[in-house]
Amino acid sequence: MRLLLDTHVALWWVAGSDQLSARASALLSNAATVNLFSVASAWEIATKYELGRLKIPGTPADLLDRLTEELDLTILPIEVSDALKSATLPWHHRDPFDRLLIAQALVQDVPILTSDKRIAQYPVPVLW
Repeated sequence: MRLLLDTHVALWWVAGSDQLSARASALLSNAATVNLFSVASAWEIATKYELGRLKIPGTPADLLDRLTEELDLTILPIEVSDALKSATLPWHHRDPFDRLLIAQALVQDVPILTSDKRIAQYPVPVLW
């Protein structure tokens, strides 16, 4: 199974947070799962870190190295089609990073692993 990780899922994984559902943890640690990690999430982490709104161990680069190793991440680039698709989405969600993730999930035809209930308002499969 291929699935797209919402940014908070990756952050909770690194933190060992009990906010991850049992299903999310199982999917993330399953060797058969292809964990897609969007460049949009890397951008979000780096931006919030630099603004002082995100505390993480080390730097964003350290975090991404650790995530890539632990979860065998496949990095999903941002394509023009993703940006264009995000602009056509209804405004249920205002966060530009999440809107881009939703668009990528639609374009890639993959579910999003997220606890964000607003994402479920879009025609994209949500796993949690």
